[in-house]
Parts: sequence; structure tokens; C-alpha cells
Amino acid sequence: MRHYSVHLGQGTVAVYGHWGRPVLVFPTEKGGAWEWPDNGMVAAAEDLIEAGRVKLYCVDSFDAGTWSAHHLPLEERARQHGTYESWILDTVVPHIRTDSGDDAEITTAGCSLGAYHALNFAFRRADLFPLALCFSGNYDPGTWNAWGDRGDAVYFHNPTDYIPNLHGDHLDWLRKRLSILLVCGQGQWEDTTGALASTPHMDALLSDKGIRHELDMWGPDTPHDWPSWRAQLTKHLPRFC
Repeated sequence: MRHYSVHLGQGTVAVYGHWGRPVLVFPTEKGGAWEWPDNGMVAAAEDLIEAGRVKLYCVDSFDAGTWSAHHLPLEERARQHGTYESWILDTVVPHIRTDSGDDAEITTAGCSLGAYHALNFAFRRADLFPLALCFSGNYDPGTWNAWGDRGDAVYFHNPTDYIPNLHGDHLDWLRKRLSILLVCGQGQWEDTTGALASTPHMDALLSDKGIRHELDMWGPDTPHDWPSWRAQLTKHLPRFC
């Protein structure tokens, strides 16, 4: 398996594969670029990687200074997240396109807080990311130890806020362009992280707007943890690459 890492300005990207559909992988809360290989997720995709069907680009998070900076009001956390968004769009995406081809359509993927990033980036930039694979996500930053007044920064980074208000030509374009996979277990920690409530709620929002998506709920023996996500990735990733 070909792999390398590169430091791009503010963070690291670990790359696995030689060819295939590029997948931009967001880590769990405060995680880094090595989280997926360290927890067996890259190994779970090894056959696809070796076959040249998928190429993983695993990035660092900036969560400690953004959404997980609980000493900051939520609006400031959302503004700080803009720095991370800029790094992804202005630095990481050009690197992926140089590496995988200028016409490459990039999939986003993530578990837990990474699932939020995968979905939010896909909605905000569906021109770049037409497919999001989301495992055990909580998609409402308003539930993340939130305090303080909220403004545009929170609104435009909170899918549970902005999706209900999508309309007109932009909504029509998203219906044609975007696909979302929502996966969640019903075991330990899926409830306390908010994923168990947030995932069906997101399914309802997407259904109401007619946005193409799938919901796959696993049983009470499926906790919010890496063994679950490895099994779920093994099931779903081959269908999309």
C-alpha cells in the first residue's frame, strides 16, 4: 500500500493509495491525520486501496481551537472554524487535485465529529464534494456545550439550521448534485454523543427537502466506537468507488 504524509501550512495530510476516487477523511474530535490508520480504518479499506479504487486523504482537525474550545461562546467557535475551512479549501483541496487530477470529484468521510465535518463541507461546497459518508454524527453544533449569542457564523455552519431553509435554484442544484450516507448504531455512547437522535433527525430534514441520501441504522450491539465504524466502512465504501 503506497502511503505518504505532507505538511500543508497549518496541518498534516496522510495519504493512502496510488489511484482511485479521492476521499477526504476528517478525524473524530481533536483527532489527527494518523487516526484512521491507527484505528484500523485504512486497513478496512486496504483491498480497495490496493485495487486502485480509492485514495484516502486523512487530515488533522483544528477542533481544539474551534468547536471544542468550550471556553469560547458558540459564535466565536464557529468563526474560528472558518480558519479550518479555509485550510481545507485553499490548501488541502488543491493538493488533492494536483495529486488525483483536476477533474477529481472528492468524497468526504468521517466518524463522530468527523461526520459533521463531512456533511457540512459537502453542503457548503457541493461543487467540490458531491458525496459525504457520515458515521455516527451529531449535526447540530447548538448541542455541543453551547453558550452565548448566536449569529451568522453558527447558522451557516449548522446543518440543522440551514437545511430547513434551503429553497429555489440552489436547492434544485443540490438535489441533482449531492448524495449523503448517514450511518449510526444504537449501542453504547451513540445516545450520549447525540448521534442517535441527530442522525434520524438529519434523515428527516433531507427527506423533507428531497435531497438524495441513505439512512443505515445498526442495532443496539453497535456502539459509538472504532470496531463499529470499521464494519460500517467495509460495508459501504465499495459501493461508492
